[in-house]
Amino acid sequence: MSNKKGFTLIELLIVVVIIGILAAIAIPKFANTKDKAYVAAMKSDMRNLATYEEQYAADNNGAYFGGTATTAAPLQGFTPSQNVTVIAVNIVGPPLAWTATATHSQSAKVCSNTTGVIVCV
Repeated sequence: MSNKKGFTLIELLIVVVIIGILAAIAIPKFANTKDKAYVAAMKSDMRNLATYEEQYAADNNGAYFGGTATTAAPLQGFTPSQNVTVIAVNIVGPPLAWTATATHSQSAKVCSNTTGVIVCV
């Protein structure tokens, strides 16, 4: 008598199909989670920029700074997160103001701050 133990081909195929279904559900969720993390980094940088702008204005008679900030090239002491580029633009007043946009090299979304509210689209 031979007593062979193991899985049949059908059992193995069922396991592979189940793993495939789970992967098909999970992979898009992970991609969406990464994009949410990139947007969170851009929003955080926009909030930090607002703090830097107001500190700068307090020291410079209400004038704001403008320019492009990257990790390699900070702007007035403000350094954005890795792979994030922030562009600040002065608005000639009165009153003096500023706007900014943030982009991430691995996301198609752009965050902007024009009225003190950060909007990402």
